[in-house]
Amino acid sequence: MPRNKSGSANGGVIGKKNPSSFGKNTITSKTSSSPSMATTQPGTRIVDILLVAGGGGGGGRSSSTPARVGGGGGAGGVRNIESISVCGNTALGAATVGAGGSAGSDSASGGKGNNSTLVIGCTTYTATGGGPGGQGCGGDGGSGAGAGGDDAGNSAGDGNEGSFSPSEGNNGGPNGGSTGSAGGGGGHAAVGGGAPSGSAGGAGGAGTDFSPSFPGIPQTTLAGGGAGGGTSSGGSGGTGGGGDGNAPSPERTATSNTGGGGGGSGGSAPTAGGAGGSGIIAIKEINKASGVWSMQSQFQAKSQGTWPRFILNANYLVVAGGGGSNANRGGGGGAGGYRSSGFGPSPLQGDAIELAPGPYTITVGAGGSTGSKGNDSTFSTITSTGGGAANDFNTPACSDSDGGSGGGGSIRETTAGGSGNTPPTDPPQGNNGGTALPGNPMPCAGAGGGGGGATAVGAGATTSGGGAGGAGAPNTILGPDTSYAGGGGGGGSRGGPYHGPGPGAGGAGGGGAGGSHSGQSSVAGTANTGGGGGGGADCSHVPTCAGLARAGGSGIVVVRAPSAATFAVAPCTNSTSTHPGGDKLATFTVSGTLTVS
Repeated sequence: MPRNKSGSANGGVIGKKNPSSFGKNTITSKTSSSPSMATTQPGTRIVDILLVAGGGGGGGRSSSTPARVGGGGGAGGVRNIESISVCGNTALGAATVGAGGSAGSDSASGGKGNNSTLVIGCTTYTATGGGPGGQGCGGDGGSGAGAGGDDAGNSAGDGNEGSFSPSEGNNGGPNGGSTGSAGGGGGHAAVGGGAPSGSAGGAGGAGTDFSPSFPGIPQTTLAGGGAGGGTSSGGSGGTGGGGDGNAPSPERTATSNTGGGGGGSGGSAPTAGGAGGSGIIAIKEINKASGVWSMQSQFQAKSQGTWPRFILNANYLVVAGGGGSNANRGGGGGAGGYRSSGFGPSPLQGDAIELAPGPYTITVGAGGSTGSKGNDSTFSTITSTGGGAANDFNTPACSDSDGGSGGGGSIRETTAGGSGNTPPTDPPQGNNGGTALPGNPMPCAGAGGGGGGATAVGAGATTSGGGAGGAGAPNTILGPDTSYAGGGGGGGSRGGPYHGPGPGAGGAGGGGAGGSHSGQSSVAGTANTGGGGGGGADCSHVPTCAGLARAGGSGIVVVRAPSAATFAVAPCTNSTSTHPGGDKLATFTVSGTLTVS
């Protein structure tokens, strides 16, 4: 097992965790879609959200066969999610309020309700649209539609189509066991009612009253199922905006911004069912503190340095961008600097760092372009230096060949590779590049040295070809054993009778292979590994030669902390996850911001 420096027996938390939020219990609701749900209060750290999707449309009745009556539409799915971490004075993401499903006709089922979504940070929260009612089987959705009345064997639709826990809705109700009756659509609080007889429609399932949690929103009882139609009478719509069965047009249509299901049609009512109701989204900025202290006790504790702080010991992996190679017997690019704690080879493990709540700027270094040094990656106090560049026969000695790991040498002016671990860190962040093979005879022979890697120097070129890139370091901070920061292989000579025709292999950990005169293309360093680019072969006088210079691979930053941490990342190209053991992970493949709470 890797040595883990992530902290003490209490999961790495020093002091007492005291999460608070001062959002004044502000409630914001949206009845139509918006690019931003709201801008949070400066003191807000926690929000509760309520998402209600559009309800399904109710089924119509057949104009030619009266017994073919429509099932009630299912209510839109409901998600009431508590204690979501946010930042204060920050614009939340887009709110998309789902429209209700269209009304069914005498020959077609109603439309399914549309999903409602809310983006907070890099997470999209979704509630599923209500199931569509029809004369046949009820459709699935946030809540399912009732079974239609054109066949006794019709089934009702299933609710909780999104497979959420807790459930976002309920199933629709059955028909009366014969033609001429239809079931009610499911509601958030109850399944749809079954048809009470062979000629009467079932009631819509009840919705839920959210006024205790979200007082003042336009509609407080939400997501009632639409009632089923019948040849003699229709059912009543579920509380929460569900439409009535067999009713005139206004009553069949579900109430807007409730997510109610539309009522089914039957009897002498018009052939069309009722449309589903549109959804709604609301947030509540929580106002809470986990403890109460007098001003005197706070001042005294702060003065004595005993006031509790929320501090985490976090492990990290910070890899810089790899160096770019060059053509014409060029050396391989040096790997980007590799710095890590807690995981990977023991000699290269640094100390974990302390993180307090707040934002941290993360820089992910880009790989160096051809013949250029890679760019640095940074996190908190940790900086990994970009990999050294390599030059070629036609280029003067490269001043940027030093770096996290050094670039491979070339046969022009100096055969030595660049220096790794420059500037020096403890443990070292990389190794030297390999030496080049001088031409014999000059100037048409020779090969480039391999770029240095995290765990090994780049190999020197030989009479067989370019030097192999130095090996990178395996690391399990994300779980899988993945290698990073391999050096690029050196490029070969012109071939034939000349020394060094073969390509150098890339170092494990994303290092690109060198090119050869015989047609093997040099390879760029792998993205997000910090691998060095593979050196190009001697392409002089050979128009079809594939030995071009290549760029280094971009770096990566990973932060791993105990389960008590909450991570948020921006932009959303980056990601957060939870390790099977419970630790929180933040992975940065591009530069951005990590917020710890």
